[in-house]
Amino acid sequence: MMFATTKRISFISFLVLLMISQVGVASAGENVWTNHGPEGGIISDLAIDPQTSGTIYAATQNNGVFKSTNSGESWSVINNGLTDNNIKVLAIDPATPATLYAGTFSGGVFISTDSGENWEAVNTNLTNKNIPTLAIDPQTPTTLYAGTNGSGVFTSINNGGSWQAINNNLTNLYIQALAIDPTTPTTLYAGTNGGVFKSTDSGGNWAPRNNGLTNSYIKSLAIDPTTPTTLYAGTSGGVFKSTNGGDIWTEFNTGLTNIYITDLCINPTTPSTLYAGTSGGGVFKHTGGSNWEAVNSGVTNLFVLTLAINPASSATLYAGTNGDGVFKSTDSGANWEAVNTDLNNTDVRCLAIDPITPANIFAGTNKSGVFRSTDHGLSWEAVNTGLTNKEVMALAIDPVTPTTLYAGIVGSGGGVFRSTNSGEGWEAKNINLTNKEIRALAIDPATPNTLYAGTDGTGVFKSTNSGDSWQAANTGLSVPIYTLAIDPLTPTTLYAGTNSGVSKSTNGGENWDSNTTGLPHSTVYALAIDPQNPATLYAATMNNGVFKSTDSGDNWEEVNTGLTDTHGRALVIDPLNPSKLYVGTYGGGVFKSTNGSDTWQTINDGLPNLYVYSLAIDPLRTGNIYAGTYVSGVFDMQQYYIVYLPTIIRSAP
Repeated sequence: MMFATTKRISFISFLVLLMISQVGVASAGENVWTNHGPEGGIISDLAIDPQTSGTIYAATQNNGVFKSTNSGESWSVINNGLTDNNIKVLAIDPATPATLYAGTFSGGVFISTDSGENWEAVNTNLTNKNIPTLAIDPQTPTTLYAGTNGSGVFTSINNGGSWQAINNNLTNLYIQALAIDPTTPTTLYAGTNGGVFKSTDSGGNWAPRNNGLTNSYIKSLAIDPTTPTTLYAGTSGGVFKSTNGGDIWTEFNTGLTNIYITDLCINPTTPSTLYAGTSGGGVFKHTGGSNWEAVNSGVTNLFVLTLAINPASSATLYAGTNGDGVFKSTDSGANWEAVNTDLNNTDVRCLAIDPITPANIFAGTNKSGVFRSTDHGLSWEAVNTGLTNKEVMALAIDPVTPTTLYAGIVGSGGGVFRSTNSGEGWEAKNINLTNKEIRALAIDPATPNTLYAGTDGTGVFKSTNSGDSWQAANTGLSVPIYTLAIDPLTPTTLYAGTNSGVSKSTNGGENWDSNTTGLPHSTVYALAIDPQNPATLYAATMNNGVFKSTDSGDNWEEVNTGLTDTHGRALVIDPLNPSKLYVGTYGGGVFKSTNGSDTWQTINDGLPNLYVYSLAIDPLRTGNIYAGTYVSGVFDMQQYYIVYLPTIIRSAP
């Protein structure tokens, strides 16, 4: 009897051990999204604490405010209370630096009184909430000024508690820059789309000051702190200087090879030293001689949006760029280095995973180029050598030779670029590619030297020699293409997501037919084909959710049960279990279906940014999924998965 009991206990213990081996053990990050970059992105403004110069704030385009307390060595996001994360300008109270202000694209002005930890809107009577510029009275910091995009200048005398317009004789109401005389704060200047205006009564009245100003589109104003009658105006046509309070201006451009000025910054201890940020030429420096000189060693993005000088050490300055984050110089601009640790602010539009070595992941971004990770997304490095434009909308990896990959780029200098060394170097491949606005790429899995490029307006182009030359493949198709998908079993069959539905070719792109029965007239941003049953495919649409076809695209049906956001941007299918698929949405995050799209549920735990442009699945560990987001980089999730271990059952003796 004792022997029978022992057998029963042994068998129960075996069952418990078997269940543990099947479900696995949870580890940190499982079923939760985590973010490790890429770092950088668009920096619209920088502000340095005047009393604690190691504290720096960075304004971003649509990702709020980041803060560094160690001179840029690392950053953290500080957005609590911000309802508009498109930050255009920052201003710090010079007397009480814990108080700072943020001007936004559409949310008006926000104030923080605890060094950015918390924000609240201060918009009473502020009738225009598009704020490109802010200025604080240096002697009475409760007084501040806000320049609006279309409604002129507003002032507040109570830290933004209430505002009033001050536009008498201000004939151009599009304010791009404000500057206050540091010794006589009742004197202020407004830079507009139509020149410079000056007020000597705190904005009560304005008068134009444009004599000699041959370019009237003002982007920046800077006042000499020791001789305030000397000021500079940065315009879309260079720098102008006035030595008499704006009465007369002279061109100040000798040596500037790029004259579209985005920002100006004066050395506070040596005001004869001036820095200019430009749109495409990087940073220029003027030291009081006759010429400007470029000072860009180490700067990888020459579109510089903002500059800031350390008030305690004027040899240290920072540059915020249009895509590559923040750069720092400690030798007055002679050399620069990126300081972007934890500044996860990249706009990721596409993802591609090496099918043979899935630890290698590539992320294509808008403005920041291509990033590569060799450790499953834990760290990233930019790989942009040879790219003439960093607006990457599509990536494709050769399935047989994964060191070869392609990037589709839009904008000036766009087209198709090829790398044969895992992104280390790129070369344009645009012969006969008459439209270089590339939004989609697809590679024939059976013949990888055949690839297709979807353009923004003129359909599809095809190459049969790895991109060395192209030919139009557009019969029946001449619309913008946003996504391409190839039948894995019959690669001559391919599908194109367009601005009006789905088109299909059964002869390698020679001819196309519209396949929209059951589809609304809507933009299709993503397509996914069941790898085991290619007659089944899915389409993610703008504003109409997900649609499914089980007859190779001839007919479609809506499959949105549980999908609370219908602006689909990305689709992926689990290659080992095609009934499991994911959709990324623009505002609702990521949704998952485990029953072939019959129902959906959100999987957004740990995903603070719900604007998802791209998705990718690890082909070997399909529980690992990656999401490319709008201005928050790449997130990854390791889902629970069942592992079946072989077990030997022995009879009890």
